[in-house]
Amino acid sequence: MSLLVAALLCGCAGAPADPGPPPDAGVRIASYDFPENQTLAEVYAEALRRAGFEVSVQHGIGTREVVFPALEQGVVDLVVDYLGTAAEFLGTGAGPAPEHPVPLHEALAAGLRTRGLTVLAAAEAEDQNGFVVLADLAVEHGLTTLSQLAAVAPGLTFGGPPECAERRLCLPGLREVYGIEFAEVRAMPSRSATVEALLSGQIDVGLLETTDARLTDAALLLLHDDRSLQPRENVVPIARTAVVEEGGDRMVAALDTVSAQLTTLDLTVLNRAVAVDGHSPREAALEWWDGR
Repeated sequence: MSLLVAALLCGCAGAPADPGPPPDAGVRIASYDFPENQTLAEVYAEALRRAGFEVSVQHGIGTREVVFPALEQGVVDLVVDYLGTAAEFLGTGAGPAPEHPVPLHEALAAGLRTRGLTVLAAAEAEDQNGFVVLADLAVEHGLTTLSQLAAVAPGLTFGGPPECAERRLCLPGLREVYGIEFAEVRAMPSRSATVEALLSGQIDVGLLETTDARLTDAALLLLHDDRSLQPRENVVPIARTAVVEEGGDRMVAALDTVSAQLTTLDLTVLNRAVAVDGHSPREAALEWWDGR
């Protein structure tokens, strides 16, 4: 994994050099492989730039299976994550989902401390996994909740990212918490592809983020997570402790200032700017900053 991560991030083959950053490397931010996270990476990157830091952003590096080893190995310095999913991935979020983000934040911070990583302040902004059907299908079967989906799921096709099959907050959790088993599961390459597959009838249920701007389409219905499978998913930056210590109060203040202002509505607006209006993540982030 170490060689793979370095090769992915530097674009080279063969054995990587020492992964520690050179003195003038600046803060290297990595994003996950979906647009919202890429936009959030740009929002927090701009905060650091305005605070006087050199910053580079590497987009779409991959899933947590790639990005977290990259953080621990010093290949990248910071990622913007989501409390519950990060805690679940790292094994610090086991048990019932807490109603307040503070316990999750504390557990995640404690779990990452021994890995040389620091959890910064969490934002009010929150984005959970959402399970979506066509409104027509919902009317036909009287669906508004995931509990109601269980009875008809054996005749339906589900579409979501490839990692959904292994993530407890996706298909395993749907089985465990709701007893949901689908007739077929299809891997979707992107959230846009998921929406297209839903609208064209290739799938019946799709995974989207709850802040996906396309959920304003009356043809789509987000089913209510009535048994609280999804934990609190407040946006939170996670950085290498060595980088935070070097950046000091100036870095922490810059990142925390974003988290103090970022709302769930902001996430939806940022997503609309990219998915609907066609802006790049960087352009959407600068628009957000222009509105401060």
